[in-house]
Amino acid sequence: MRRREFITILGAMVARPLMARAQQPEQMRHISVLVGLDENDPEAQGRVKAFRLGMRDLGWIEGRNIQVEYRFTGSNLESINKHVAEVIRLAPDIIVANSTPVVIALRSTKTKIPIIFVVVNDPLGQGFISSLAHPEANITGFSFIDFEMVGKWINLLSEVEPSLSQVGLLFNPATSPYYDTYLRSFKALPQQTSVAIEALHVHSVAEVEKAAAKLARESGSGLIAAGDISILTLRGAIMKAADEYRLPVISPYRQFVVEGSLMSYGPDTADIFRRSSGYVDRILKGASPANLPVQSPEKFELLFNLKTAKARGLSVPSSFLQLADEVIE
Repeated sequence: MRRREFITILGAMVARPLMARAQQPEQMRHISVLVGLDENDPEAQGRVKAFRLGMRDLGWIEGRNIQVEYRFTGSNLESINKHVAEVIRLAPDIIVANSTPVVIALRSTKTKIPIIFVVVNDPLGQGFISSLAHPEANITGFSFIDFEMVGKWINLLSEVEPSLSQVGLLFNPATSPYYDTYLRSFKALPQQTSVAIEALHVHSVAEVEKAAAKLARESGSGLIAAGDISILTLRGAIMKAADEYRLPVISPYRQFVVEGSLMSYGPDTADIFRRSSGYVDRILKGASPANLPVQSPEKFELLFNLKTAKARGLSVPSSFLQLADEVIE
């Protein structure tokens, strides 16, 4: 056999198994994403879209090398527990968990499946992790708001309502138990404002109405709609009550302002969801959640609804509007 023919045959023999391996389909990985909102909520859709974009940018394409199951639990505890039980039975490679009640339900199962929490407050104080730098378990993720944000909300309300003298912090203690602790921590700081603040616990539309009516009995009142999955769900009732009693409202959620509330300031939830895809990617490639530090928000947004301000008769300094990332007119 001639030397050239031998090399050609040998090359074909080597290339054949390599080509066979290259033609094999990629391994399909399975992810469950639990979003603590209703499926038709624009905020929920924005979070899912951001997550998909983040995964795509990292080379994970749904239907090709990754299968993602999205579940929208809402804030109802019965619904959350039902979805969590079903996800545990499916045993995906990773669970992405949005909202404190969802994380609590997952931890109660004692599952060993890696969990990435997203847009969750005070994960250390709630006992989800043992350390921000070294979670030391099968769970890590991305936090949302710390107690110092309370002071920023008050200062921003004071900018547009100089007569502000008291503020109510509206939240559901069943879904956001940490806000009472946040308030104690905030009140322990040296204060740079004379505005009084109190907790307003609400669980329903009726309680939102009652809390707003109580707050409005005193002039110079304002309302903080806290970063709480229940508050996001109740935002229609909150904005209706705020209009009725002419209360200026601030929230961390941009959706409030888009739908007619006065202003919002807080972390960009879509950005957090997009960043969470990086941890999904690393865990799928072999990293342990225990070695991935909990990350804080990187991008914050200030939105202002000028139309609402004018309807309330508020005179807004141009310098304040220049600070806003977005002004809705």
